Amino acid sequence: MEQIQYAVQDEYGQDYAWCYGCGRLNQEGLRLRTGWQGDQTVTIYTPKKEHTAIPGFVYGGLLASLVDCHGTGSASLAMHRKNGYEPGDGVEPPRFVTASLNLDFLKPTPQDVPLKAVGTIEEVHPKKWKIHTEVFAGETLCVKAVVVAAVMPKSFTTA
Repeated sequence: MEQIQYAVQDEYGQDYAWCYGCGRLNQEGLRLRTGWQGDQTVTIYTPKKEHTAIPGFVYGGLLASLVDCHGTGSASLAMHRKNGYEPGDGVEPPRFVTASLNLDFLKPTPQDVPLKAVGTIEEVHPKKWKIHTEVFAGETLCVKAVVVAAVMPKSFTTA
């Protein structure tokens, strides 16, 4: 399966790079990476044995985490591009948080197959983006989801 060369999460500032799902600084996390594939976004992840729901199948919570971080990363990519930048330009992208997460589990997701989340982006407000995501295990569509992501408020950086 292809790899993501330039991921938006690689550009997040140190204060924002600790997310369990996509934080590059969280050694215990999933370290999900989201990048462009044409006009769509992609996140690729191979589940580990500990992500088992029942033998041979992936735990739904992992799929929700994959969609969640793919959604916020996709919104970040979209706004970053709208602002004239791309991952790898050396400019820190905007950070988003999840306002809404809705998943439909279509088929059981097999355990030992790389997963590919593919996102289509819709701007609904200058600070709010809707990401329509499909998660595939090989050629099988397992999940359809929608994330509404909002620009992270400055108050998130203060305790």
